[in-house]
Amino acid sequence: MDSLGGTAAAIVLLVLVIFVIIVLVRSIRIIPQARAGVVERLGKYQRTLNPGLTILIPFVDRLLPLLDLREQVVSFPPQPVITEDNLVVSIDTVVYFQVTDPRAATYEIANYIQAVEQLTTTTLRNVVGGLNLEEALTSRDQINGQLRGVLDEATGRWGIRVSRVELKAIDPPHSIQDSMEKQMRAERDRRAAILTAEGTKQSQILTAEGQRQAAILAAEGDAKAAILRADGEAQAIQKVFDAIHKGNPDQKLLAYQYLQTLPKIAEGSSNKLWIIPSEVGEALKGIGGALGGTNGGSGVADLFSDSAKPTAEVPAPAGTAAVSSGHAQSTPATQEPSA
Repeated sequence: MDSLGGTAAAIVLLVLVIFVIIVLVRSIRIIPQARAGVVERLGKYQRTLNPGLTILIPFVDRLLPLLDLREQVVSFPPQPVITEDNLVVSIDTVVYFQVTDPRAATYEIANYIQAVEQLTTTTLRNVVGGLNLEEALTSRDQINGQLRGVLDEATGRWGIRVSRVELKAIDPPHSIQDSMEKQMRAERDRRAAILTAEGTKQSQILTAEGQRQAAILAAEGDAKAAILRADGEAQAIQKVFDAIHKGNPDQKLLAYQYLQTLPKIAEGSSNKLWIIPSEVGEALKGIGGALGGTNGGSGVADLFSDSAKPTAEVPAPAGTAAVSSGHAQSTPATQEPSA
């Protein structure tokens, strides 16, 4: 009997130890960081557990599955959406949301992730349905803003805050894609042609500007060169004039130089008319006196003794004008020489 009583007591003690361990396990809870737990007491909401150590009443309090308070990213499968111009496009969306009220996320909505997906699809169809394909492709920021506003307002009472909504892809039909590629190719060709024309225009402008500057510089160089040549000729004439006056030449030297200069007047194939001033006679008289010859000098002087007369003429070679001793008388080259 004593052995049986000792065995029963040991069994009861063991059961009590196991019961105590179970009570301790069920009453002590550790909530991790960025998690939250909802406690129900006898089936009714009692409190929300924050991260850390907490104690529950065993068999009275019940801890529901923990909720993640971090920002979550959910990618929804592509959804077919009809645009305003009756084109079916496939839109893939991504939603960024965060649980801000664990109690509302537990009791206000059964499955908040599925609810967010369905609400995103409905709102997306409403927003994109009022836009044509081109506007839908170029207005992603506007669509994202409208989706975020509608979702954030609707999910606020669920204890959820929608921070961002992004459109990952908008895929139009393949036929529309081919047309868009052709349009883009034509647009790029047009831009390339415009850029080429602009480059050619700028090149021509720069070339013309360079030629203009070169012409201006050349003209300035020619002008300066002409000025320098004129200054040189003026200085040379001035030096010759000064040398002549300093040398004080006599009438004989001047007459000799005068006769040496006369042949230069007839140089050139275009000279058909010779004009001999009346002073030639005086010059020849001076030369004759310088030579000292009475016969030859008088003969040369007699040849032009009447040079002051306007009617005196000298026979000219064939094809040339008649030579006159007058100041302004001349005969054209086409006339026959006078007898």
